[in-house]
Order: sequence, then C-alpha cells, then structure tokens
Amino acid sequence: MTEKRARRTFSEEQKKQLVELFNHGKPRSEIIREYDLTASAFDKWAKRINATGSSREKDNRSIEEQELIRLRKENQQLRMENDVLKQAALIFARK
Repeated sequence: MTEKRARRTFSEEQKKQLVELFNHGKPRSEIIREYDLTASAFDKWAKRINATGSSREKDNRSIEEQELIRLRKENQQLRMENDVLKQAALIFARK
C-alpha cells in the first residue's frame, strides 16, 4: 500500500530557484527526484513562472478569467440580497 505524501509548502523564492535550475539546464527528472516533487507540481510552477514570473494562480489569470470571477462573486452577493429582501417582504406582508 502506498503512503500518502505529507503536504509540504515551498516559498515563491524556492519555486523560482528550482525553475531557474531547470531553465539553466538541470534535468527535470533530477530536480523532481532530488527535491521529492510531483512532476505535475513542478511543471505547473515552471509554466507559470516562465510566463509571468509568479507561480501563483491568481497572478496568471487572464483578464477574462478575472472578470468572470468578479462577476460570479457579484452574482452570488446579489442573490443573497434578493433572498433577504424576499424574506423581509413576506414578514411585512403578514403585518
């Protein structure tokens, strides 16, 4: 049975250093083995850091993705406000 890997965190600087090693020719497989990383995590870091200089997802979102997230939040807020107003209207209608 395979043991579940303990979750570790790497700082932004550590991620950048590992990607920099890769960019300067160190084999990907060697980095993954040496630092006990998953291939998918390292690939995600490399793609994001090489694209924008940041490994954070929110820093790598397109303008459309950011707008969609903002609109979803606004829509959820408006739905909650609408529900509150409906409840208030029911309460005042009884009086």
